[in-house]
Amino acid sequence: MRDIQMVDLKSQYQFIQKEVAEGMAEVFENTSFINGPMVKAFQSDLEAYLSVKHVIPCANGTDALQIALMGLKLLPGDEVITTDFTFAATVEVISLLKLKPVLVDVDPKTFNIDPAAIEKAITPKTRAIIPVHLFGQCAAMDAISDIAKKHNLFIVEDNAQGIGATYTYANGTKAKTGTLGHVAATSFFPSKNLGAYGDGGAIFTNDDDLAHFIRGIVNHGMYKRYYHDVVGVNSRLDALQAAVLKVKLKYLDFYNERRKEAALSYSNYFKDHPNLIVPFRLGDCKSHVFHQYTLKVVEADRDALVDHLSKNKIPCGIYYPVPLHAQKAYADPHVDSAQFPVTKQLVNQVVSLPMHSELTTDQIDHIAAKVLDFFD
Repeated sequence: MRDIQMVDLKSQYQFIQKEVAEGMAEVFENTSFINGPMVKAFQSDLEAYLSVKHVIPCANGTDALQIALMGLKLLPGDEVITTDFTFAATVEVISLLKLKPVLVDVDPKTFNIDPAAIEKAITPKTRAIIPVHLFGQCAAMDAISDIAKKHNLFIVEDNAQGIGATYTYANGTKAKTGTLGHVAATSFFPSKNLGAYGDGGAIFTNDDDLAHFIRGIVNHGMYKRYYHDVVGVNSRLDALQAAVLKVKLKYLDFYNERRKEAALSYSNYFKDHPNLIVPFRLGDCKSHVFHQYTLKVVEADRDALVDHLSKNKIPCGIYYPVPLHAQKAYADPHVDSAQFPVTKQLVNQVVSLPMHSELTTDQIDHIAAKVLDFFD
């Protein structure tokens, strides 16, 4: 059995090595390293995959979120509602733009933002909602969309962990995450389901005017060289990373299906255990692409389980150990931590097991056995 990795990028690379080398060689041959034909080709492929009108590549996922918000022309002090239980980048960009982050609690089953909590948090200053498709699970977009329409709010999807997931609306229509709001952002960090071999990100939208504005923002505010029409930033996807992503995009559905198979195998081991709650999923499993496989440990010592796995050379992760409302950078003395009962519980319960498309049956069996051994 191979050594177990939290994310096995080496084995994945070995499978696509020849195609990646050919794509990179093409970039070196044409020497168009910034905004060249490879970036445009990847952009076009991703637009087709998502069935979205506009993909705007950029330098990383955090930039993508920031630029998406910049594109909405929000004003300092405007409020943006998002989840308390996610990676800090989501709230980081709100603060950097002098907007006011309003954190709300999450659903105990999906770990995603709770629509009822969104509704309660809306004030006259609220301008946008950022739902995060956490761990690869679609947020409750029917309810979120209804709230946004009712209060005339923007929806900015944080799709950094959910690319490739399919949301089924209550009326039966289906769409990929990243196409469900006004604008969306994603990350191509190497460990993501669609990951580069360095940093990268992208913004998605079906709004022509918004896409035009954002294309200027990512390139120093220029639509014509040396003519700066808007205040922008320097955030462009490297052509070599586009070459990697163009290859990996062809395999994204395969990668996601392999993750789902691994997740279902894990869950078959743990589903009836009194101390373990397996990830929630809908029947067809299309709405979850398992960026992480995250268990809840109940009436047992989660941290002791982490130590046990470490001693058995099984990597695992705690995503996330501290809620955003309790982080020093984002703490607000006017916010009562009692508003976040689910998040406060989750940070002490969750543990994520190795999850990637290269997991083998014997690795899954071994990991599951060691988890179960802890409770014997």
